Amino acid sequence: MAEDSERKDSERDGPESGGPRPRDRDPIATYDRIAAHFAKTREYAWPEVESFLEGRTATRALDVGCGNGRHTETLARRSWSVVGVDASRGLLREAADRRDSRGFDAELLQGDAASLPLRTDSVDLGVYVATIHHLRSREHRVRSLDELARVLCGDGVALVSTWSTAHDRFADVPGTTTDDANVEDADAEGFDTTVDWTLPGGETVPRFYHIYAPAEFRADLEASDLSIEEFEISSGNCYVVVRPDPAAR
Repeated sequence: MAEDSERKDSERDGPESGGPRPRDRDPIATYDRIAAHFAKTREYAWPEVESFLEGRTATRALDVGCGNGRHTETLARRSWSVVGVDASRGLLREAADRRDSRGFDAELLQGDAASLPLRTDSVDLGVYVATIHHLRSREHRVRSLDELARVLCGDGVALVSTWSTAHDRFADVPGTTTDDANVEDADAEGFDTTVDWTLPGGETVPRFYHIYAPAEFRADLEASDLSIEEFEISSGNCYVVVRPDPAAR
């Protein structure tokens, strides 16, 4: 995956640990704690998001798990209005600071990805990037996909991404594979883990993740009210272009 000179590996949302660990912490409290420092390392939109948005415009766009608003800002350039939703008040404050200092318009709302504070059929374009893996249960994760389908209008489109076991940092974890021929093995399973964030001064804050097996992620998408348009594995992350499934509406 291409990265510019100011977007180092340490700045992207990728695995920082080698496998499952038992420690856990509430994801909202975690990101409230690290919000200011985290935001400083998330300056630029991901190339995959920019590629997805190329040539697309919208009346209303949505950034689920908006964090510090970097993708909200990108969406604002391509839509009449944009909404950013995040469960963390700390990250929403960072997003508001970014919006106000850079002069783009965006509505920022606190909310759960599995219970979005938006009306049905109210969004044309969405991104749900590097967020679903913070939801603890499969039920919650699939419900968040259903919610994305609900708020997308009939011809709406969105990009969903997650960390996956295809990342080479998980090569030594039993049951995972980075082999292109086997990476979507239907029998492969993901796992729960924590990944530390290190604050200035050395404090480490564990972040909860569900590391998806690609086939497992595909199965959850297929179990939801979304239909898969494109499915790609890039640098160990799954990127999926989705639309609402007409049969589920």
